[in-house]
Amino acid sequence: MHYPSLDQFITSQRSALAKGPIALVLVEDDVEIDTTLRHHLQMGFTQVLALMPPMFELPRDLQDTVHRIDYDMSRDGATEAVVNAVIDAAAGQWIYYCYNAEYLFFPFCETRTIAEMLAFHTEERRASMLTYIIDLYADDLDLYPQAVSLERAHLDRSGYYALARPDATVDGHPKERQLDFFGGLRWRYEEHVPPCPP
Repeated sequence: MHYPSLDQFITSQRSALAKGPIALVLVEDDVEIDTTLRHHLQMGFTQVLALMPPMFELPRDLQDTVHRIDYDMSRDGATEAVVNAVIDAAAGQWIYYCYNAEYLFFPFCETRTIAEMLAFHTEERRASMLTYIIDLYADDLDLYPQAVSLERAHLDRSGYYALARPDATVDGHPKERQLDFFGGLRWRYEEHVPPCPP
């Protein structure tokens, strides 16, 4: 299932977007494309869309189970354009997006599908859920120069933490159930940047 553009996919496969959950895998480079797609298929997503440049190959075993859409992720606003277009076309469906070499995990995902997790979430009458990304790195860059290793992934132990998000309208009082998460390599660069004024 190969589509030359996102518009062509939405026009010809609107029925595929009528039943979720839907996973959008946004492919920026050629790192771990196949494992990312297989992982999300195994999680039980009804539809998995791979938005990727035409020059990247999709393994044969994924060609019948993944909607491959030619798309240039390097242009400005590419992520927002994809996500907004699919939201409009798949109204009312659960949509998840990630980049290649990113993998979704949730409590009990070893024995439960994403649909089961979302059913529980819906029964709890929650319209959204708290999620965050944890960076994993290969332990040896000589062996893994792209810093990606599924077999030897290491969590950065330095400084993952959360702070209450201040509410500028109430004299900096913390917003209800809103947190800013920090940690990992990105945080090491951001810690030296002063916070933006409200």
